[in-house]
Amino acid sequence: MRIPLPVSPLLPALPDPIATFFEVSNGADDALLARCFAGDAVVRDESRVHEGHEAIRSWLRAAKHKYAYTAQPEAVSGEGAEVTVVAKVAGDFPGSPVRLSHVFELAGDRILSLEIR
Repeated sequence: MRIPLPVSPLLPALPDPIATFFEVSNGADDALLARCFAGDAVVRDESRVHEGHEAIRSWLRAAKHKYAYTAQPEAVSGEGAEVTVVAKVAGDFPGSPVRLSHVFELAGDRILSLEIR
């Protein structure tokens, strides 16, 4: 089941794997991560690297538990395989809300890498 993101009509459409990532980040079933990330995908966040479906799922679950956050895409840029999404992230952490850049590298219909800055 897809949970629609409440994005501005002025925001360009997100590629499907990126839209799915944000849906999961905002409460959709984390089993959907296997549909959007390549099997050997890498996520870099908070100076740590998480590789593969299970590591990425564990990272996301731990972050959701620790910060109880939501991530609202606000701007999309990039060409070809690299897409940057600036998202407003609000949750249980100092300085909330913040705007974070999510830099995705895509290969076809999968995310190869994600770096959150």
